[in-house]
Amino acid sequence: MMIPKDPVMLLSYINTQLRDHYSSLEELCRSLDVDKEWLISSLAGIDYRYEEEINQFI
Repeated sequence: MMIPKDPVMLLSYINTQLRDHYSSLEELCRSLDVDKEWLISSLAGIDYRYEEEINQFI
C-alpha cells in the first residue's frame, strides 16, 4: 500500500493508523514497510514529533 507523500495527509494517515491498528511506531513501520527515519523527518518538517507515551505525532 502506498502511503501519502503530502506531509499533512501523511500526518492524518499515520496518526489514524497508530490509533486504530498499531501499538507503536516501530510496529507500524515494520508492517507498512516504511522507513522510520524518513517518516519522523517528514513529519518534523511540519513541526510534528512522535510522542511514544501517547503513540501519536503531535
